[in-house]
Amino acid sequence: MTETAQATADGKIPVTVLTGYLGAGKTTLLNRILTESHGRRYAVIVNEFGEIGIDNDLVVGADEEVFEMNNGCVCCTVRGDLIRIMDGLVKRRGKFDAIIVETTGLADPAPVAQTFFVDQDVGDAARLDAVVTVADAKWLSDRLRDAPEAKNQIAFADVILLNKADLVSEGDLARVEGEIRAINPYAVVHRTTRCAVPLEAVLERNAFDLGRILDLEPEFLEEGHHHHHAGDIGSVSAAIEGPVDPERFMPWISNLTQVQGPDILRCKGIVAFPDEPKRFVFQGVHMILDGDLQGDWAAGEKRVSRVVFIGRNLDAEAIRRDFEACRA
Repeated sequence: MTETAQATADGKIPVTVLTGYLGAGKTTLLNRILTESHGRRYAVIVNEFGEIGIDNDLVVGADEEVFEMNNGCVCCTVRGDLIRIMDGLVKRRGKFDAIIVETTGLADPAPVAQTFFVDQDVGDAARLDAVVTVADAKWLSDRLRDAPEAKNQIAFADVILLNKADLVSEGDLARVEGEIRAINPYAVVHRTTRCAVPLEAVLERNAFDLGRILDLEPEFLEEGHHHHHAGDIGSVSAAIEGPVDPERFMPWISNLTQVQGPDILRCKGIVAFPDEPKRFVFQGVHMILDGDLQGDWAAGEKRVSRVVFIGRNLDAEAIRRDFEACRA
């Protein structure tokens, strides 16, 4: 059984959404994925093939939208509809291990991420694995002030490459990292030069699998509640030792995301239900929620139910109070 198969016990194709502001270095990262000899086969969906600038001798065979690379990867362009391209790729499943979707530099990642929850066929075949944001260490502070899309890209991220780290001082890097943390304290941040990072640090992270989350963020289940603010975007986390009552929790989380969905950029959590050996893991984008039972709680492991919300104008006190009311 391959590592991918283990990571996708549900049989779904893992999808990484790659985002980042213009000039941050997404193309550099994509070129690495499409040309390095990594032994994996990725299908990469890009907005416009011309933006990438890959040498023609690296392209094996091309039809209108799909280009095969000589390292086994596939490159597609979204000239029309992402769902249509995804449907085409799903029909070719077995020919690649995972899918990467690159958004334009000016895009809010939400609509792309939502595709994997909204479209039934796509949702049945693929799952959102992680949102990876490439940020320009030199210019990110300016973009966070003048470009709402840049702020959304940071807020949505599970993994952030703070790229061009060689162009700024250690002090500036620490300051920019602080700005990132104020918006999104939960993403894993890698400082990079020319996006040089092991590909396994950004691809097939299974960012909503508790084991992986704890590997990446050992403090994820620690006591204490965080609430950071960066202008209008903040994060709220809450934890309950022990199980929650699904009869109360499910209506609460559903209602919260329906009512405050436009303001909730991302949410995720791992909760324990009474007499249920598996963890309930959920994630959401705006009003769209996806969750299922994944992986057993380990013998003797403390069952801590934990939720995280990143968004605008979040009422931390109300979220924590209402979550506490779900206690079993």
